[in-house]
Amino acid sequence: MSHFTKSAKNATPLIPLTKDQLAKWQKKQSQRVQAWLSSTGFKAGPGETCLLSDNNGKLNQVLVGVSKAADLWDCGNLSKSLPAGNYCFDQSKAADIEKWALGWALGAYSFGRYKNDQKQPKKARLLLPKTCDSRSLENTVEAFYLARDLINTPAGDMAPAQLASAARALAKKHKATCKVIVGKDLLAKNYPAIHAVGRAVETKDQAPRLIDFSWGKKAAPKVTLVGKGVCFDTGGLDLKSAGGMKLMKKDMGGAANVLGLAHMIMAAKLPIRLRVLIPAVENSVSGNALRPLDVVPSRNGKTIEIGNTDAEGRVILADALSEAAREKPELIVDFATLTGAARVALGAEVPALFSNDDKFAANVIKAGMAIQDPLWQLPLWPGYRKAVTGKTADLTNAPEGGFGGAITAALFLQEFVEPATKWAHIDLMAWNQGSKPGRPEGGEAMGIRAFFNTLKEIYTS
Repeated sequence: MSHFTKSAKNATPLIPLTKDQLAKWQKKQSQRVQAWLSSTGFKAGPGETCLLSDNNGKLNQVLVGVSKAADLWDCGNLSKSLPAGNYCFDQSKAADIEKWALGWALGAYSFGRYKNDQKQPKKARLLLPKTCDSRSLENTVEAFYLARDLINTPAGDMAPAQLASAARALAKKHKATCKVIVGKDLLAKNYPAIHAVGRAVETKDQAPRLIDFSWGKKAAPKVTLVGKGVCFDTGGLDLKSAGGMKLMKKDMGGAANVLGLAHMIMAAKLPIRLRVLIPAVENSVSGNALRPLDVVPSRNGKTIEIGNTDAEGRVILADALSEAAREKPELIVDFATLTGAARVALGAEVPALFSNDDKFAANVIKAGMAIQDPLWQLPLWPGYRKAVTGKTADLTNAPEGGFGGAITAALFLQEFVEPATKWAHIDLMAWNQGSKPGRPEGGEAMGIRAFFNTLKEIYTS
């Protein structure tokens, strides 16, 4: 990829130093270098850099401040802050280099689709040693870039049809089979909840649809990924405020993350039978939009009372999860930008994880902590189950009171998963509110590295 290079020609060494290592390294240098370090105030703080020249004034090495334990984000700004050219780490630990390289590449991301100046500046590129798993690194970066691009694209250009096209392109790339059920065909195929949410807008691009693709040997263990694909969410008749609606192009962030994770799985050729299900809709306002207290049937026969039209994500997921459960896979995982309650509980950077299998959840969290892809488990607390019982239907999509909203949303979804099937639900932000090293403001992939590593451990060990 463009942020990595295979050429060692004129590669400038990057010398990683912790604050504790700086003094020892500095003592071994010439008086000229020591004076330069003193005058620039370089302290080797994580992410801090100091450019050093040779006697002819040409750049010949860069000091890079790093954490005591190699941190993914130590080098997250380097690809954009260093002068154009090739660089290589003066470091022997492949595991450390892989962390820094991933942070480097993720920091190189920018979304310039709508910028008039399309000229790409020359970039700093990193040489990876042969000891690094460069293919795996590139797969991960491609997954992040895919998810970020999909989320960052405005809803005017990322309607359900365009999301389906992105899924088709990914399926074609990996020789997966893909089908899409559109508009009123959803009713004929018994996906009434997806249709009910999306029926308010029925233009060619914006009509509701179910994206469905499969990959891998049919006899392999079945794993199904489900992603919430609300391409824009006005809130429906329970209209959001202007501030609440502004970022709602990101409400398909669950679908984007699922496509990123699917790319990692297929690129790595994990020995599983993968299925991806994405209900794609726009939650719009029109004369036939869902009304509060309407009752909607679902694929598995349970009826849903619409307590709030702005709690539409769980309604479309109900049909997709029912279809996922029908095949009785070994594992179902859904990603969704589902509740503000999860953000209140855990903030924007840590997705909430729910699962009916605590051991599996613990493994995911452990994997995530090891690679700086955090998730935090919240309980499927059975005492709150009565909150999702409807008054005129089997279930309500919006319990009264508002307490424990992330939990009650997860309990609602659990109603559409077979109890014997292992299931995990991720309620995520899918958006960086501000820029940090390696994490530019905008759409983000969250939790997919943790899940990929967990699946790799389960199915290849």
